[in-house]
Amino acid sequence: MNRPRYQALINGLLAHDMAHLDYLWALYARADQWPPEEAWLIWLLLGGRGSGKTRAGAEWIRQKISQGAGRIALVAPTFNDAREVMIEGESGLRHIGYPGERPTFISSRRRLEWPNGAVGQVFSSEDPDSLRGPQFEYAWADEFCAWSYPADTLANLRLGLRLGTQPQLVVTTTPRPLPALKKLMQAKGLVMSQMTTQDNTGFLAPGFISAMEESYGGTRLGRQELAGEFIEDLPGALWSRSLIEACRVQQRPECDKIIIALDPPVTGHKNSDACGMIVAGRIGYGRQARAFILEDASIQGVSPENWAALAVGLYESWQADYILAETNQGGDLVTTVLHMVNPGVPVHTVFAHKGKRLRAEPVAALYGQGRVHHVGAGLSHLEDELCLMGTQSLMKSPDRADALIWAVTDLLLRQAVRPAIRGV
Repeated sequence: MNRPRYQALINGLLAHDMAHLDYLWALYARADQWPPEEAWLIWLLLGGRGSGKTRAGAEWIRQKISQGAGRIALVAPTFNDAREVMIEGESGLRHIGYPGERPTFISSRRRLEWPNGAVGQVFSSEDPDSLRGPQFEYAWADEFCAWSYPADTLANLRLGLRLGTQPQLVVTTTPRPLPALKKLMQAKGLVMSQMTTQDNTGFLAPGFISAMEESYGGTRLGRQELAGEFIEDLPGALWSRSLIEACRVQQRPECDKIIIALDPPVTGHKNSDACGMIVAGRIGYGRQARAFILEDASIQGVSPENWAALAVGLYESWQADYILAETNQGGDLVTTVLHMVNPGVPVHTVFAHKGKRLRAEPVAALYGQGRVHHVGAGLSHLEDELCLMGTQSLMKSPDRADALIWAVTDLLLRQAVRPAIRGV
């Protein structure tokens, strides 16, 4: 907040004018939340959690609408993210500005309509091709680093920015060391702002900053999630982004074998560890065999009955061979709860006798040999955990990564002998 300017205006206002102050963004915006003065095509706001980047993006759209813009694109990781954050969130488009100027959200048509006739179309990164055809004057892309298909979605979005005299794009995101973000940062006409969680202390819950700094201050996770820094691969990490990208394939193959790997949590409340749940398949036998990571269905904050139902559902829909479950936390109860859902589902169990790094190293080596592949681009949260394995920045249980490690170990390191016919 610009306090001197704010106080000067207050002193000159009458009481009935005071209500207008809440809607004057210029009084509250920090310098890094205000559009750059130099010419730009893309304004990239890299910010920590709660740093005010969403409000900056929403206020920029509001400003463009007030200046006469008619066609806007809004892109989020999913449609639900767009609705809950960009539109209906506390800093979203329907909660800022004068009430009479706020847009109406038509959920069935995935669009916003402003009283002055402007229209905002909402898109999900899960469907890049939906951006083919529509054209816009301006666009706001939120949480770019959480997009399912960042490169394809961004390319189609930029090709649609072809109306008006100077089409512009604002990208707001907490950074992750993704190739797509690194490429975006090198784009011609890009201006970047960096904002930290601490910059926005006045609008956050008391004690939040100190609690986060105590837990994550000085760590790689803290620098990324609080300071909004772009940090690439870590020394000591068993996986790197480049290694994972080199192992990625786009088409799902017909696998000889498919399993559902589980790393179940001890508890089932909202702050519990996630239930790591990975669908993986195998082609071939012996040293020629390859594993394919098909889906990350990990889920957090649900009861054992719920994660068991999801696991059995995956077993049935993928026509898997069996469910592979770690039993360190729940013992025989893990098998019991799965059989409560479907008594006939085959369950194989594993128990961790070694530490996480010792279990992970042979699997990481298989990636280096080109024998493990990630199918598609929808595994970003899993890949984030893998790229922290073996480092001090791993601040929580890597449940997704653990499930993957069990899956690959089972498929490639504990293979059954290939069936053969022997003569007597």
